[in-house]
Amino acid sequence: RRPLPLPLILPAAKDLRHLLRAAEVSQEPMGQTQPHPYAGCVLVSSEGVPLAEASQWAQQGTEAPECAAARQAGGAAAGGTAYLNLECGDCHGDRAAVDALAGAGVARVVVGMRHPLPHLRGTALAQLRAAGLRVAVLGEAPCGAGVAGEEAEAALDACLAANEALLHRAVIKRPMGLLKYAMTLDGKIATHTGHSAWVSSAQSRQRVFETRARSDAVIVGGCTVRRDNPQLTTRREGGHQPMRIVMSRTLDLPAEAKLWDVSHAPTVVATQRGARRDFQDALRRRGVEVLEFDFLTPDAVARYCYDRGFLQCLWECGGMLAAPAIATGAIHKAMAFVAPKLIGGSRAPTPVGDLGFVEMTQALPLSEVRWQQVGPDLMLTGYLPHGRAPRHPGSRLAPAGVAEFYKAWDRYGCFSNFSPHAISMPEGAMTPARAQQLHQQAQQAQQQQQACGGGQAAGLHRWPSTEHYYQSQKFAGVAHPEAQALVAAIAAARSPEEAARLGRRAERQRQDLLRPDWAASKPAVMLAALRAKFTQHDGPRRVLLATARNCGGRGCDGGTAASGGEHLGLEIVETSPNDFFWGRGYNGTGSNMLGKLLMQVRREMAEQAQQPAKQPQQPAEAQQQPHLARRRQQKQQQGQPPLAAAQKAVPDCCLRPVGFSALFPGTPLLYCSPLCELPKLVVFTPGRHKVSLRVLH
Repeated sequence: RRPLPLPLILPAAKDLRHLLRAAEVSQEPMGQTQPHPYAGCVLVSSEGVPLAEASQWAQQGTEAPECAAARQAGGAAAGGTAYLNLECGDCHGDRAAVDALAGAGVARVVVGMRHPLPHLRGTALAQLRAAGLRVAVLGEAPCGAGVAGEEAEAALDACLAANEALLHRAVIKRPMGLLKYAMTLDGKIATHTGHSAWVSSAQSRQRVFETRARSDAVIVGGCTVRRDNPQLTTRREGGHQPMRIVMSRTLDLPAEAKLWDVSHAPTVVATQRGARRDFQDALRRRGVEVLEFDFLTPDAVARYCYDRGFLQCLWECGGMLAAPAIATGAIHKAMAFVAPKLIGGSRAPTPVGDLGFVEMTQALPLSEVRWQQVGPDLMLTGYLPHGRAPRHPGSRLAPAGVAEFYKAWDRYGCFSNFSPHAISMPEGAMTPARAQQLHQQAQQAQQQQQACGGGQAAGLHRWPSTEHYYQSQKFAGVAHPEAQALVAAIAAARSPEEAARLGRRAERQRQDLLRPDWAASKPAVMLAALRAKFTQHDGPRRVLLATARNCGGRGCDGGTAASGGEHLGLEIVETSPNDFFWGRGYNGTGSNMLGKLLMQVRREMAEQAQQPAKQPQQPAEAQQQPHLARRRQQKQQQGQPPLAAAQKAVPDCCLRPVGFSALFPGTPLLYCSPLCELPKLVVFTPGRHKVSLRVLH
């Protein structure tokens, strides 16, 4: 095997210290990163002086920490080292973090762990190496002299612990389930009458609020709603609030409950199909999302949470729901608070119901148990044995010829409206007629080789994401002062998630501020925003056009095949389980309007790209007799060295060489795809009239 073009760098003792700091920095915005992973970046100069630190603050902007750190360091980062607890790359199809490090002149990058998601794993590392940076991953290369094994293990554990929920999701295809409860010293969570306020101390409850902020959802049963009437919020203004999920097969729930107030946090009620239709309608009128399952189980809810992109679910349920959740494998970790109190009595409830165990040898032992004193209480955390739970089937495979997306970190995640791609759009309300006019103007500008929708043009406003623009258009053009203030607030939102919360909340609570033509205009608004996004950003555009590959000779997006036997490309599907208009919904009956509009934009861009190719640019002889041109090209290749022949045999649109020296038949070539895929080893064998290629994945 030939060595890589760039030598491996071995982590030294100073590297481990900076990696530990990067892991600490990543968790400083605790509870403010959802739905993104915990990512931190520490930039150090060539002399070893720390220059900048940054972390992912999803609720205060979705800028990658590498971009923020490079901007803070400025020119001092040239020749320095970047330390990342997690491989950069939060959006499939976006390489802003890689470009920021390379543009700042960083020479070395030390990474604590590769990204656990398959379509992102190793992608940024290959891009960094292709840009000329030296990259080392902790645990994949021996450490340098003077580094103890305990130090390296501690640094690796810190990087893994920062994103254990992401690792869990990537491995078992379920969000990490965390069971939380508080009990007295004799194991009771309430008195025999059901009174439980409060078992634990104020310090312990504050720790619970922090854990909720780190979770994507809080799950309870109907008994908890009837008995405690909880809020299940983080008790703070603004920022991330977890989704509150209530499981009830019969919908035996009170008509009035704090959870039905969705002004600060969303609520989902999961029930059996057909249960209390009138009560379901009443909940929906109040903004509560109701899901009907054929058979409601904890595993079905966990599977739904996985499809929704959740990383961690906090189960704050009683013992009757905790037992089946443990038995079906929906819970993987326990967090228990033990208060120095005694209640007594055989009728007082316990944290976990009947698991069916008859012998002590059947008890579930926790691993990696840790005790910590929180005020007067003791907090225990430990992991349940995964081998005792039934194995889950693998994640549902996407059908052949379908490009599925939902979250920004999914494959094709740059198609999401929440991806960090700003757009420049005209101010004012967007209507179907105006959207068509803008499209015609954009086509004319492209024919004149002008930039379409440049952010500096007069009358254009820059929106941080497509979601910002879409949510603001709900209230655009309304003369009411509150509507105008709402548009400004959405435009100033620091993240797409915050913009979506503002827009959806106002749409539910202030129908008088909504545009009267919104229902008819929102497809045109989305189409105009998508055209701007994929015109103004090269990375997402390349990923979108890459879905127009051959699908076995048929039109994969549901249309008829193009003339000349060409295909229309992969069908693009937005897999949102809760949106039946823009997505397909959790049962697959949704309209998938976002996917259809993306396919329309793809067709428009493909047609525009083919227009210049229709003009005759080849000699008449080659057009009339193409076999002569091919024979002439073969003769020219005979006199070329093997390297030139191999480069011509590999389409430029698919692969580009990263770096190699003198080549001989059978020598592997390292190629890196520009479409954010993993590198490929291409083995070529030059012949007399052709070059045969063999791709090694």
